[in-house]
Amino acid sequence: MQHIPEAKLTRIGVFYDGSFFSHVSNYYCYDHRRKARISISGLHDFIRDEVAKNEQADARYCRIVDAHYFRGRASAADAQERDALYGERVFEDVLISEGVTTHFLPTSARGEKGIDVWLALEAFELAVYKQFNVVVLVAGDGDYVPLVRKLNALGARTMVTAWDFKVSDDNGLERETRTSQLLLNEVTYAVMMDRIIDDRSRANHQIVNNLFVASTPPAVARPARPTVVSDERQEGVIQTIKEGYGFITPDSGGDNLFFHYTSMGNGDFNELQTGEMVEFTLGRNDRGPCALDVSRLG
Repeated sequence: MQHIPEAKLTRIGVFYDGSFFSHVSNYYCYDHRRKARISISGLHDFIRDEVAKNEQADARYCRIVDAHYFRGRASAADAQERDALYGERVFEDVLISEGVTTHFLPTSARGEKGIDVWLALEAFELAVYKQFNVVVLVAGDGDYVPLVRKLNALGARTMVTAWDFKVSDDNGLERETRTSQLLLNEVTYAVMMDRIIDDRSRANHQIVNNLFVASTPPAVARPARPTVVSDERQEGVIQTIKEGYGFITPDSGGDNLFFHYTSMGNGDFNELQTGEMVEFTLGRNDRGPCALDVSRLG
């Protein structure tokens, strides 16, 4: 292996907000025409290429020397109950194979708490000790602005991989994901990933196509747009959570109701747990009764 002089290296640290990354990956898997998840190895190659361009450096000398993934995680029993344990382990194996260090906090009924603080503390501490030239955030929250300012003060350049997109829920209402403008203003390099991916002039670029894993069919196709049966809000318990969909046992009795992840009205689908109370509107799709505008309680 050819030795690369230490002085020539552009040292890159990558930090993932796991919940944000999962949300983006779900969008490209279920709603975008790509119908494929984001590839960790492909994203790392893309990051190295972007850093090389922005730093006016040779891509061979731009190396990711540290990568960390932060996420709330349900207990093994809960993950097994919602048939997600195997899928989680497969993804963790991918992270390990790509040299990404994982950091997990247990989730509660209120979802993830403290992950963003943990990410910021680790990123700043490692930037001090490992002297990254560029710190890359796979995140979109404005809560990371203080971290970026601290990194700027250290003399490290910062990059954010930003995604903006809209998804129509089952009621035809658009739900928008946007990277914080404050975060975009503070970083050295703001890379608008959605624009690059949708740029037709780059459609055949290998570096862009490699951002996605080999296309696989979703676990369940999105049903045809349902109709609202009743505007009255009902309550129920999450019975099962699968990959992109789940079932609710209504308090009023009757059969379990199907709901798609795009039916979430309040909260993150990826944070739902079996046994959790939710409220919803009763609807009907091409497969029968379903739950719409699902929101977490408490």
